[in-house]
Amino acid sequence: MCLDDFSTGRPENIAHLREHPAFAFIHADVSVAADVPGPVDAVAHLASPASPPDYLRLPLETLAVGSRGTENALELARRNNARFLLASTSEVYGDPLTHPQDEEYWGNVNPVGPRSVYDEAKRYAEAVSQAYRRTLGVDVGIVRIFNTYGPRMRRHDGRVVSSFIAQALGGQPLTIYGDGKQTRSFCYVDDLVRGLVAMLDSSENGPVNLGNPEEWTVSDLAELVLGITGSDAGIEYHPLPTDDPVRRRPVITRACEHLGWYPEVPVVDGVRRTVDWFRNADPAL
Repeated sequence: MCLDDFSTGRPENIAHLREHPAFAFIHADVSVAADVPGPVDAVAHLASPASPPDYLRLPLETLAVGSRGTENALELARRNNARFLLASTSEVYGDPLTHPQDEEYWGNVNPVGPRSVYDEAKRYAEAVSQAYRRTLGVDVGIVRIFNTYGPRMRRHDGRVVSSFIAQALGGQPLTIYGDGKQTRSFCYVDDLVRGLVAMLDSSENGPVNLGNPEEWTVSDLAELVLGITGSDAGIEYHPLPTDDPVRRRPVITRACEHLGWYPEVPVVDGVRRTVDWFRNADPAL
């Protein structure tokens, strides 16, 4: 059973699943209600805008889905005595003062900055999930997802991998904010899905970092995309947005030890696969 309001997604992403006998879809906003018929074994709460342009365009909706949406999903799990998986984010670490980041780090978040609508929504989601676990006995598992990329991303969703690929394939200069020396850790979507399933199948409470500890500067990623696409469009530099984190890399010891999980797809291979998908995708997507 899949619930989505397509505020940042597309029906095309699930078109291949529509006829599967084990799949059903409900068009719904979980910040309003998360009701599904029949028994529920597990609830995976991944609802939220996730790219900066989306959550800055939908600030109140982002806060609502992180608060009321999480509570509604937790209530669904509680009523069914189901496992609950919260998809949190590395953004709870803010612009980190320690590097790399393990799950014991409490973060460096600006609670009133423009990015706070996402950061604080996820921090609240973690807090209310743990309160449901401690107070009501809900079987909660929290993962903190680091930058994820792969097929079916929107060309203009504002995340760096999809933006670079769309610009390169369109013959436009790649846009780098800041000096390009800031770092990210990019996890291919197939690896992330394996981690989510492993968390659902475990009894681990978390939080558990899910990400690829292979750290890249944004400039190096841009050069990789230019090389794979064969683009000679070059690079343009723009000012760094407010509160944009300078360095980001996960410690994944807990995921390795508790979930038996480690990312398997190197960034070079994952970006090549993503470029291939974008080349063949409908340009309108």
